[in-house]
Amino acid sequence: MKSYDHTVRYAVEKPEIVTIDVLDPIEYQDKGRRDILITIAQPEFTSVCPMTGLPDFGTITIRYTPDEWIVELKSLKYYLLQYRNVGMFYEHVCNRILDDLVRVLQPKMIEVTGRFTSRGGLTTEVCARYEAPS
Repeated sequence: MKSYDHTVRYAVEKPEIVTIDVLDPIEYQDKGRRDILITIAQPEFTSVCPMTGLPDFGTITIRYTPDEWIVELKSLKYYLLQYRNVGMFYEHVCNRILDDLVRVLQPKMIEVTGRFTSRGGLTTEVCARYEAPS
């Protein structure tokens, strides 16, 4: 098996600077009436490759079925903007966004998909999913 050097080569801000403090949950008024599926897309998402220091661009799509809370969209926008100078791999970005939204919204189901633009001829799509225990 070939060994690769996975040393972070460029200094970028640490993922810890992304906080959930800006996310504002709003009470879902129709709880118990019926399940709905909410889809939110951020087509201008940016983070930084921790290997090269170059920007990564993509679309983050969030699909969720709320239980008691929905997310206020302006607060979600500010939350996602925090990733602009953070060095994270695509997979970690999607998992981190999912974990943070689960913590704040406690939804019945949520899925975070990142579709990242081509780099070196390769495109990447990452999907992280959570379902609340029955």
